Parts: sequence; structure tokens; C-alpha cells
Amino acid sequence: MAKRPSRPTTRKTLLGIAAAAALVAVNAPAVAGFAQHAYHRYEINQPEYKARYGHWTLATLRKQYELNSIHAILLHTGKVLLIAGSGNNVKQFKGGSFKSTLWDPATGTFRKIDTPADLFCGGHTQLPDGKILIAGGTARYEVLKGDVKRAGGAMLVKNEDPDKARTFPKGTVFRSPAGVEYRSQFAVRVPAAKKTPTGRGGSVTVTASEARVFVEAVEEGPLGITNATEQYAIQGLKGEDADNLYGIANKLGLDKKDFQGTKDAYEFDPVTEKYTKVGSMSEARWYPTLTTLSDGRVLAVSGLDDIGQVVPGKNEIYDPATKTWSKAPTRYFPTYPSFFLTGRRKIFYTGSNAGYGPADKGRAPGLWDLKANTFTPVPGLTDPDILETSSSVLLPPAQNGKIMVLGGGGVGESRAATSRTAIVDLGAPHPSFTPGPRLPENTRYLNSVIMPDDTVFTTGGSSGYRGKGASDILRAQFYDPAANAFAPAADPAVGRNYHTEALLLPDGRVAVFGSDPLFSDKADSRPGHFEQRVEVFSPPYLFHGARPRLDLGGRTRADRGDDIALRSADAAGITRVRLMRPGSATHVTDFDQRSVALKVIRRTGTSLTVRIPGDPSLVPSGWYMVVATNGDGTPSKALWLHVR
Repeated sequence: MAKRPSRPTTRKTLLGIAAAAALVAVNAPAVAGFAQHAYHRYEINQPEYKARYGHWTLATLRKQYELNSIHAILLHTGKVLLIAGSGNNVKQFKGGSFKSTLWDPATGTFRKIDTPADLFCGGHTQLPDGKILIAGGTARYEVLKGDVKRAGGAMLVKNEDPDKARTFPKGTVFRSPAGVEYRSQFAVRVPAAKKTPTGRGGSVTVTASEARVFVEAVEEGPLGITNATEQYAIQGLKGEDADNLYGIANKLGLDKKDFQGTKDAYEFDPVTEKYTKVGSMSEARWYPTLTTLSDGRVLAVSGLDDIGQVVPGKNEIYDPATKTWSKAPTRYFPTYPSFFLTGRRKIFYTGSNAGYGPADKGRAPGLWDLKANTFTPVPGLTDPDILETSSSVLLPPAQNGKIMVLGGGGVGESRAATSRTAIVDLGAPHPSFTPGPRLPENTRYLNSVIMPDDTVFTTGGSSGYRGKGASDILRAQFYDPAANAFAPAADPAVGRNYHTEALLLPDGRVAVFGSDPLFSDKADSRPGHFEQRVEVFSPPYLFHGARPRLDLGGRTRADRGDDIALRSADAAGITRVRLMRPGSATHVTDFDQRSVALKVIRRTGTSLTVRIPGDPSLVPSGWYMVVATNGDGTPSKALWLHVR
């Protein structure tokens, strides 16, 4: 384990070193290793060490609550919603076993939550009322080439009947002219054909409508392979229906089948602790990004669709008032693109993404104006081809308009990785990335968490794809935007790579979940196992003495632009107050977290009055943590405030 520079030395630690050295001299290397481990365990538990580097502990988690955490969301109740869905486990998927768990960090308790569908690899964000929107998920697991038993692909279902739509259930059979049968894997609704008046005597032209569905051959083997465009009869239809409704397919083969998304969307209520189904999306999405806009609606982009292809730029917007979706401006992005709300109907895309999409399309960072549907590239980023699985964060405070990109890897299973960080100032006349300090080593899957003292805590990751070659990085560090430098933190004990999340908790600690390595050994010869332990980091500021006390006087709601009175016996020593939007993390992406500086406009010995900014693109409606920090950087415990 890597040593840190300039650590405190005491008489006890010197004695510990001498004892360890004596053991090394007398005994074998195994004894020396044990002595080093014992000394390290002793060192990291010293008060001086904790006050400088912080401290890690493992949360107590009973066997029945263990799950493959894919998504971690901090709720305004202070609890954390952990979503596994099927948890990247095809047996769980086929068995319909979908999981969610609620963790209460204040009490250390866990509770299972009924989960209505496979929300694995969907997108999520906080809505203005504090509910969580979760959209998309898994309709089908990938099947590698060679393991595909039945030919399959996309079937376009056509409807030439202008008078009625038709819905075909899952399992509908389509028959080729040669008699080969294919079965639909999902239900599909085909709208009525479109009538267009010709202007001559009341006559109309009829244009067939169409809908797409994934089909597989009924029989296994190569008989179902076809590379020709053919028309397919729908089993069970007769007469005019058989003429008006039919299928068209261009290619049905035994190629690799990618994951497929769903159109479903749900709201999770933190108060009732239940999921409720809302309107479905127009497009199926797996690995989508959801971004809250300044008007409280939610933008959904990208993801793998219902046939396993990246959604070709068909974006949509969710309205929480009507619980329905509408069309958004068309623009292509790879899966899980890193988006940040930077103005009214303006989005900054850092170029960070996760997992799927061609290397030469939709990768360039830039500003997307939704109203005009224009995209302005932002230059200056080094290693622009090593952005997949990189981390992106809106640096605190959010008013500064600076966004940082950290680490990353090459597209797909590339071995390339980078230690590059870069920062863009979106308030500059001509925004451009400038280099930031290097990470200690090449890192992908790095988690970045905004802290109450205006630093960014980064932890974990690996140098190899999904931790290959035992490449997990047992390091953590703090980035200080004011100094533009990293400082070391205590080393975590648990390696984290793919499917990892990290969240700031209301008490100022950071919780880290998940990890999904491909292999469990350096030779990549043994399968990996999903990491179900929860590790919690207590930052150094929790070992610096008494924390500031804070009281909202029972107030729980405010409007943008309001002045808020904060009672505190420690008011004289408070140097900053922040509104911190709770995190919503998956796949090294967390677009909800942001820290907004509140201006102190009045101060007495026992109170502060602060003002909430009025800009909805800076302070989107929703629940926030109010945190005050003193001159030593020690934060108060968070208080919850609903900003409208």
C-alpha cells in the first residue's frame, strides 16, 4: 500500500517501527508482512493521523440486505436508496428478482423495498418535489457471439389501416415467405396509418405507420438467418387485417446481442418509500442520462434502445406536473453522457461517458443550447480520446461556473487510461479547457464528491478496464480548487471500479458502494465478484474539534431569492454557508450534486441571515442540505430545506 508523505511521528510510532524492524530481522518475510500490516492498522487509528487524512470504516450490513448496488441516491429524509434491479446478474433477471434497499446512515439500519421492474442501468434524478425519477432499465441482457442460439433482430411492424391502431402482445409470431417463424420478445403497439387529403374530391392518401420490435427465431440454429429484406405475415390475422398488418425485416442473424432498454419510468417517493409507475418514454433506454432543467422538467438522452443500439439522437423531456414525456431537440450522444445545467435551457457536456457508442461520434465536449438546438464545441482538452469512464464534477461553489474532468479510459475495453485532469471556466468569453494537476496514477472509474468545505473528494477507480490485472487503486485524495492541487487522504481498504458510487451524507461523511470487476486475480483467470460491502469515509474535518451548531428555526421551505435566518451560537466563527443538492450516482456519474454559495447579508453573535440566489439554473427546485463551515473547515450537520 502506498505511503503518504509527511505523516506525524510520535514516540509511540517510533517504538512501533523499532518493534517491526526487530521482527523483520528475526523472522521470515511472512512475519515482516504481518508486522507491517499491524503497524499500518495502528497508525491509521491514531488521532493525529485521522485529523490529517481522515478514517475509513465498514458499515455493518446483514446478509439479507446485501445487494449489488448499481445506483445510490441520497433522499431528503437522510436515507440512501440503493438500487440493484437484477444487479448485472442474468439469473436474477430471468428469475424476475429485482432489488432495492434503503439505508439509514444515522441509525445504521437497512430495509428492503419492493422493486417493480428491472431498473438496472436506468437513469435517475431528483424532481422539484423531492421524489426521484427513474427512467429506463433492462429489457434484455447481452448474449455474446457464439452463445446466441436463435437468429434475431429488428422487425418493423407495419399498419396500413387508417381507422385503428393495433397492439400485439409479447410472443406474437411472424412468418417468412419460406415458412420460418420468429417470435416477438416484447409487446408492440402500432399506430393507425396516416390519412392525408389530396385536395381532389375528398380523396386521401394513406401512409402506413410502423413500430419496431425485437424478434427471435422459434427454432434454434442457422435456419433463421436471413440477410434479405422480406415481408412477414402475422400469425392469427385474416382477411383485411392480414393485408393491412405485416412485418418487414432486413437482417436476422446470430450476431452478438447487446443489452436492450425499456421505456418504463417510475417515481420513488422518499416519504412513502414506494415506487409509482408514470408515463412511458417514446424510446427504450439503457444507460441514459437524466438532467433536471431550470423549469423543473427532466431531459432524457441516449441509452441503448429496444434492439440494443444507441438511441440515434431521439431525446425527450419529462413533465412532473403531467407525468408524461414530450419530444426534445434531436442530438446524438454516447451512453451516460456527463451533463451539467449551466443556464436556462443550456447544457454543458464534458465528453465524459460510459460504455457504448462509436469512438468518432458524439465525443467532443461542448455547450448545447436546447432552445436553438445548437452545439458549440469547447476545445483544449488533452487526451480527448480517453474520456470514457472519466469523472466530471461541477466545482464548488457552483457560482464560479467551473467544471473539472478527471481521468478516464479508452473506448470499450481499451487498455488506455490517463491521469489527466482539466478544468473549463464556462464564464470566460471563449471557454476552453486548461490542464489541472495530475492524478497520482492513470485512473478510470474515479468517484468525485463535492464536500462542504469547497473541496472535492476523489476515491478508488482502477487503471485497467473493470479492474483487469488486479488494477484497483487503493487511493483517495482531496482536490482544492482554490489551490488547484491534490492532497492525500487515508487509503480505502476496498477496491472499487465499474458499477461504483459515492455520496456525501448529511453528517459530512462519504459512503462508497459497489464494484463489479471482471476478474478477481492479477492473471485474470478467476471470475470477479460484485463488491457488496459499504465503506464509509470520515474526512479530517470531523476530527478537528466541535462542529458548528445550526438551526433553521423549524423552517423547511423557501423560495429562490428568499432570505433565510440561521440560528447558531457559533455564528461568529462561521465563514461560509452552502446549499448542497443531494447526490444521485451511478457509473461514475452524478449530475445532481452541486454546492451553491449563500451570501451572508446579516450577522449577529447568535444568528446569520443568508440569501438564496434567484437563478433557477443555479438552484433548480428541490431539496437541499444547508451546511455552515467554520474557519477550520469543520462543517455543521446538514439541515434539509425545500427550495421552490
